[in-house]
Amino acid sequence: MTAASTRRERASTTSGSAPVIDLHGVRVSYGHDPALRGIDLQIAAGEQVAVMGPSGCGKSTLLHVLAGVLDADEGTRQVLGEELGALREKDRAQLRLARMGMIFQFGDLIGELTLAENLSLPLQLLGGRPARIRAEVEAMLERLGLGEVAGRRAAQVSGGQAQRAAVGRALIHQPALLLADEPTGALDTVAADTVMDALMETVTEQGTTLVVVTHDNRVAAHLDRLVSMRDGELVS
Repeated sequence: MTAASTRRERASTTSGSAPVIDLHGVRVSYGHDPALRGIDLQIAAGEQVAVMGPSGCGKSTLLHVLAGVLDADEGTRQVLGEELGALREKDRAQLRLARMGMIFQFGDLIGELTLAENLSLPLQLLGGRPARIRAEVEAMLERLGLGEVAGRRAAQVSGGQAQRAAVGRALIHQPALLLADEPTGALDTVAADTVMDALMETVTEQGTTLVVVTHDNRVAAHLDRLVSMRDGELVS
C-alpha cells in the first residue's frame, strides 16, 4: 500500500466523525477589500490538502483564519472541534500551541538558538520534562537528517537544513493539525524536495491533518487533495 492510499484509507475511516476543519460562509475583508468571499470547506482527519491559486487570491488569509490568528467577519469556523469565533484570544493561542503546528516560508527559527534549542521550545512551553524533551528532540533531529548539526545555531545552517528544522519544530509535539504557508518557497528545487519528503514522511507517520498553501505544482503533487482559489473564492 502506498503512502497516498494509506492516507486516503485513514481519512475514509474517520469520515463518519466530525471533520478537523469545517468552515461555512466565512468572509473576511480588509477595509472595503474582500479577501474571502463565503468560504465553505471541510477537511477530514488525516487528509493532506494543498491550497493553490494566484497571488492575492486569499490563500494566506484562509490559513490565518484556520489558525485563529485572524477573525472572520461572517461565518462559522469549526477547527479541531472548537468554534474559533467563540474562543477568547488566550484560548485560541493555547489551541495553537497544544494542537497545531505551523510552518512559514522562511522557517522563522530563532537564529541565536541552536537547532536543538529551537525544536525544544514547543515542548518546554507545554511543560515537558527536560530529559524527555532532550530525547524527543534528538530523535526528531536524527529523523530529519540533522543530528550532526543539532548544536549549530539556526543562523549558521543552510536554508534547507533550517527549513527541515522548522518542520521538526512544528511536529515535535505531534499536533493534530499542521498549517504550512509556502514551506519551500525560499528553497531551490533539490532542497525543496528534501524538505517535502521529510515533511510528508513525518506527517503520515503521525496521522496529522495537513493544509499547505503553495504556488508550486511540485509541492502540491505530494498531497492527496487540491483546493483551488481565485478572488477569495474556492473554484474547485
